Amino acid sequence: MPLDAKRIAKILRHGRALAHRYRLQLILALRVALGALVAFALAQALHLRLPLWAVLTSLIVTQMSLGRSLKAATDYLLGTFIGVAWGGALAILIPHENEWALLGVLALAVAPLALIASFRANFNVLPVTAVIVLLVPTMQHVSPEVSALDRVLEVVVGGAVGFLVSVLVWPSRGHQLTTDAAATMLRLIADALAELLKGMERLPDDRRLRRIQDGIGAALTRLNAIGAEAEHERMARLTSAPDTGPLLRTLLRLRHDVVMLGRAVGCELPAEVVQRLTPSMHAIALAATNFLRSSGTALRELEPPPPIDAVDTAFKAYADAFGAVRREGLTRNMASDTVERFFALGFALDQLREHLSDLHRVVDEWSHAYSGAATARRLVN
Repeated sequence: MPLDAKRIAKILRHGRALAHRYRLQLILALRVALGALVAFALAQALHLRLPLWAVLTSLIVTQMSLGRSLKAATDYLLGTFIGVAWGGALAILIPHENEWALLGVLALAVAPLALIASFRANFNVLPVTAVIVLLVPTMQHVSPEVSALDRVLEVVVGGAVGFLVSVLVWPSRGHQLTTDAAATMLRLIADALAELLKGMERLPDDRRLRRIQDGIGAALTRLNAIGAEAEHERMARLTSAPDTGPLLRTLLRLRHDVVMLGRAVGCELPAEVVQRLTPSMHAIALAATNFLRSSGTALRELEPPPPIDAVDTAFKAYADAFGAVRREGLTRNMASDTVERFFALGFALDQLREHLSDLHRVVDEWSHAYSGAATARRLVN
């Protein structure tokens, strides 16, 4: 094969890999562009006075997931109706023929709605809508009633187009994004455990651990936001997916386990205690990290959870060794703070074992709920 052909083939492979990696972002860009064009064409066909607002509403409503689009459409339409009602009522009931009167009405229109928006960020559109309804009649020489009706029609057209495009053009379901975000968080938790459980006395790399912990916190924040979007879809009966609550709570508990382990490891223990417990600690690290990563893959692919037998065996071995250390009195000569951290480590590992079992159950529930969808998703990919 000529060199140029090889280079072209390499570029194409790289392009396909990038397209697959950022497919959700590319699909969103396509939906946004298509929604803007359709909203503008429909606004023109309906002879709306300000097609700009139909296009802007379409841009606001077209979001990454269907649940986020639904929430954006609901908030924007409700905010528009309230703003139109308030601004239209002031424009009709209070005369404002001169500039001073107009300034007074404008203040009455903006101040109360801005106060409401300060408490409810999703209602930021309230003062904007009231201002448009109030000022457009003075610029276009139309009545306040016509201005209010035009504003409602423009937003309804833009919102309807944005939502329909989100539903019909390669829709991204909130639950699919939830499983992807959960898989990412499980991988980060596995990395943290691998760093923490390398040794009983060895302090973990503080800089690396802090970086991982920050990544877990950011992943949890993103997961909570996506989970809320998924719940909007479920409550609107746009999906039959399971409740995201158990999954989110389990991942939050696993994050707390990582924090507890970070505070417990690295204490100075007698050499005999370290020798007795280190092999089972290494076994826990290997079994738990493999289970977490495999569980993330299972969630992303909507498949049954990995076996948990190796996790059970590793934790049982540690519990037996831990019990033997206590029975033989090897903790009697430890300093008080060392004893506290030693038993805190045992408690943290008990909690980790329980929460890994919860994860196994949750992944199993998701795989059963999506047993048919998993087959279709693998065929598409």
